[in-house]
Amino acid sequence: MTGANPVFLMPTRNHLGIIGPIPLSEFSEESIQKKIAANPFIADKASKPRILTITQSTYDGVLYNVEMLKEVLGNRIDTLHFDEAWLPHATFHDFYKNMHAIGKDRPRSKDGMIFATHSTHKLLAGISQASQIIVQESENRKLDKTTFNEAYLMHTSTSPQYAIIASCDVAAAMMEAPGGHALVEESISEALDFRRAMRKVDDEWGKDWWFKVWGPDKLATEGIGSREDWVLKANDNWHGFGNMVSGFNMLDPIKSTIVTPGLDVSGKFDETGIPASIVTKFLAEHGVIVEKTGLYSFFIMFTIGITKGRWNTLLTALQQFKDDYDKNQPMWKILPEFVATQPRYERVGLKDLCQQIHDMYKANDVARLTTEMYLSDMQPAMKPADAYAKLAHREIDRVAIDDLEGRITSVLLTPYPPGIPLLIPGERFNKTIVQYLRFAREFNGRFPGFETDIHGLVESESDGKLAYYIDCVKK
Repeated sequence: MTGANPVFLMPTRNHLGIIGPIPLSEFSEESIQKKIAANPFIADKASKPRILTITQSTYDGVLYNVEMLKEVLGNRIDTLHFDEAWLPHATFHDFYKNMHAIGKDRPRSKDGMIFATHSTHKLLAGISQASQIIVQESENRKLDKTTFNEAYLMHTSTSPQYAIIASCDVAAAMMEAPGGHALVEESISEALDFRRAMRKVDDEWGKDWWFKVWGPDKLATEGIGSREDWVLKANDNWHGFGNMVSGFNMLDPIKSTIVTPGLDVSGKFDETGIPASIVTKFLAEHGVIVEKTGLYSFFIMFTIGITKGRWNTLLTALQQFKDDYDKNQPMWKILPEFVATQPRYERVGLKDLCQQIHDMYKANDVARLTTEMYLSDMQPAMKPADAYAKLAHREIDRVAIDDLEGRITSVLLTPYPPGIPLLIPGERFNKTIVQYLRFAREFNGRFPGFETDIHGLVESESDGKLAYYIDCVKK
């Protein structure tokens, strides 16, 4: 909308599909200037970047040390924006010291202002859609409230839902000391209890299979332990992100990524496997709704005020899944609601269906494909605003998947999982991305009900078959 020219910092990613942190080196002046120089639409290569936006935490709970970031960036960027949708709790407990944008007694930057956006409804006590914008002024710059208000009013409703606003006030009151500290500590404690219980079940099964919770190898035997247990260290096998700067990142323990059997962090497939999409459908029919689902992992959060011991419901459901899987129970028996909409699976065994989907993932080496896809070279061919304007003015071609290579997208292309944009308007399709889209087309055809959801992909039925297209800038 603003006509800005974005450049992107490249995060790490392991083969489980877990998005890791952006390395500290990506934030250096040399790295950022190199990206600016490579962008053909930035005329003034010496221009100062206006804003840096970073997701804090990542979708799987990896945090950045904000003070280290501020030190590396200095005053070269006007505004630092931390998207802390899943981190509004951090300021209320020393466990997260320096791992969030704004807090009591945190030093101000000399010139750069800091914004943090919080989804109050996700972690605190706000009702659906409740969110807040927090601002820390710099030593030399104050927030222009008139300009800010003008921009804000452009994007908000003239008929606000007052219950949402009231819930933000309630959430803030709940987090006042000492209550807020206690609530956060209780969430961390519950998350640790769950992790310890999962490991205990794993030990009891011995060599038999069980689910893993992604995280450090060492856990405190009781209580919340030390934050140092959660700091990511260089080349630790458990995270799979390679070499890392000491103290720059940590994992938020209240965010738990549960890993299903079939794929390890290096991208190696086992002979048998249990795709996470089947597990999460099973959990949904047993009253457990997860936050997001990957190929062989799914994500849950221990939010503020969670009922103590509620994780036992999840643990029980996972044990039931294991029992049904080991017995290869028919789908009609264990997922009756799903089978009612997809009768083709009625007499298929749970273990058999898991293996069929696992074999397709393995044959297409989809773990490496999705990693390479996100790390592949994205070439900007137009400014994003100009490419999107082509869509608004209907100056587009609806292009079939097989004809996409080299074409310029006019839409945001976002595969789920992981729910992170792959291409923005104005970028070109490359060979790796087209290969992934072909896999998604084949997979969706073979396993309806477990479709790979890709925002930006247009479905059209022809002669009883689904065809897929993407809106591209007209040639």
